[in-house]
Amino acid sequence: MKIWFYVDSKKDQQQIPDAHLEEAAKRGIIKPDTKVWSSGMANWQNASVALPQLFTGTSAAPPAEAAPPALPPKRDMKSHEIDYEIFGSDMQIVEVELEPGETVIAEAGAMNYLEEDIDFEAKMGDGSTANEGVMGKLLAVGKRALTGESIFMTHFTHRGNEGKRRVSFAAPFPGKIVAVDLSKIGGELTCQKDSFLCAAYGTKVTIAFTRKLGSGFFGGEGFILQKLCGDGKAFIHAGGTVIKKELKGETLRVDTGCLVGFTPGINYDIQRAGNLKSMFFGGEGMFLASLSGHGTVWLQSLPFSRLAERVVGQMAPGRAQGEGSPIGALGNLFGD
Repeated sequence: MKIWFYVDSKKDQQQIPDAHLEEAAKRGIIKPDTKVWSSGMANWQNASVALPQLFTGTSAAPPAEAAPPALPPKRDMKSHEIDYEIFGSDMQIVEVELEPGETVIAEAGAMNYLEEDIDFEAKMGDGSTANEGVMGKLLAVGKRALTGESIFMTHFTHRGNEGKRRVSFAAPFPGKIVAVDLSKIGGELTCQKDSFLCAAYGTKVTIAFTRKLGSGFFGGEGFILQKLCGDGKAFIHAGGTVIKKELKGETLRVDTGCLVGFTPGINYDIQRAGNLKSMFFGGEGMFLASLSGHGTVWLQSLPFSRLAERVVGQMAPGRAQGEGSPIGALGNLFGD
């Protein structure tokens, strides 16, 4: 989905998906003389020139006087364009390629290696709203604290004058790295709070609350989800094998921990896992996540919470380290 930028009546820059342009023109939000810009255009243009199909049958405004070339939209409204490559099969890393001046943001501690000319700096927030005031930044930091993530994010910037440089980020546990182009899914992705790995500068990393209290109390992974907004590339991590499902009005029920993320158009809710007998003795948990609507859903086969539970179970007091081996049991007879 293509994103357009326009200047409103207050001379502020706004953005809108191309699917909503016709409605905006009907409501008078975008007029024939409204200045618009989108990726691939050299300068801002009147909407009547750049988008003539919106004003068919209406009198277009006369061309404006020639003006000096306008700059592209502000950086806090458009993500940097980055290239990438994913290496590995189960313990993956993503290598991001930056041109001079480009930046990628990442969770603290995710970096694997970086090349010369790339500097990094820990900052409070994702930098998507560079002109935001102190209170706004504190509010954003508070939201990140609710997800259990570090209040700092690391910004990696190519400070050199020429050539491309690379920086890589490693997955925190066995699984897959999923690359998502936000501009192609409506500019928004809702995901589990610990799945975000890194993204192009300009991506807004915030939180989303589930709509119903039942989702919060019985959702397994909590009712606070993470939301990524922007028009650049973002990378999320999932445990085990990743399955991508395209829903076209269907309903999909999954283990609450197996949900990785979903696109706009998907409704998320929590439902009981069958009758009381199934809930308490079925071994599948008491509640399942219900996903319905039109959009894309990503699922994981091994949530980290399930992996951690198994590891902790093997470390329980009194459990023999040589489990399954008679030698391990005999060794305990002669231990301290």
